[in-house]
Amino acid sequence: MNQPIKLTDEGLTPEMAHPCAMTFNSNDPSGAGGLTADILAMSSVGVHVLAVCTGTYLRDTAETFDHVAMDEDAVDDQARNILEDIPVQVIKVGFCGTPEIISAIAELCTDYPDVPVVAYMPSLSWWQDDPIEAYQDAFMELLLPQTTLLVGSHSTLWRWLLPEWGSDRPPTARELAKAAAEKGVPYTLVTGLPQGGQHIENALATPLSVMVSETIERFDAIFTGAGDTISATVAGLLAMGDDLEASVAEAFSYLDGALDAGFRPGMGHAVADRLFWAQAPDDGDEADEPATAEDFLPGHDTRH
Repeated sequence: MNQPIKLTDEGLTPEMAHPCAMTFNSNDPSGAGGLTADILAMSSVGVHVLAVCTGTYLRDTAETFDHVAMDEDAVDDQARNILEDIPVQVIKVGFCGTPEIISAIAELCTDYPDVPVVAYMPSLSWWQDDPIEAYQDAFMELLLPQTTLLVGSHSTLWRWLLPEWGSDRPPTARELAKAAAEKGVPYTLVTGLPQGGQHIENALATPLSVMVSETIERFDAIFTGAGDTISATVAGLLAMGDDLEASVAEAFSYLDGALDAGFRPGMGHAVADRLFWAQAPDDGDEADEPATAEDFLPGHDTRH
């Protein structure tokens, strides 16, 4: 619930500051990922979202055809105008579009060294090899040194962080975290680690330990936007004041609920229902009080 406003000599001021999070991401007109995912996920955990658009995907629910990036100065101006007005508790970085935009965001992050940065590396398999390499090189060299938490799927992080991996077995979450730590990242959240059969693991790791993990069954459907959803949820919970382990554990629960309630809006992939918590009870009875996302975040019973 919004806090009441008091009129003081200095003007209108809230009795209690509302947590704010800034996200840099691209528009996704399918509603599966991008800024839409960030805004819905962060808002669901109680955060006021400051959304900075880096460009737009050209896509449907089945595939991404291309991406149109904004001018890096326009991205920088969007963010700095807001940051001069509103304090933020966390910055999330999704798909930036170009090395130039990455550079602008990285420079901005250096100006706010006390604000944690959650950086998400999505799958770029829809793109050509040359822009992928240039984008990931810039992300690694410029943004990772500013990053508190790196988020990505096991397959994406493996190809990017450990391209020369020579073992017959896949790298562990700790090994991927070690590769990220060499670039300055203290924590890495790896999703989709194969566990044999129909199970996968999601794990928050450092080079020394796995801090939080969950093992889940693979979904029959193919989802788009799960990575944006979990990275935005963690960022939002950090902005709300939770510590990192609690934020990741609660984000696992939130994502599980959103995927369980997922749907296919078109002829392509399924989309997570990030507002699953707002749906009416199954029995049709009206609840005494409106539901909130916290009603569906069952503590920290995540499997370790």
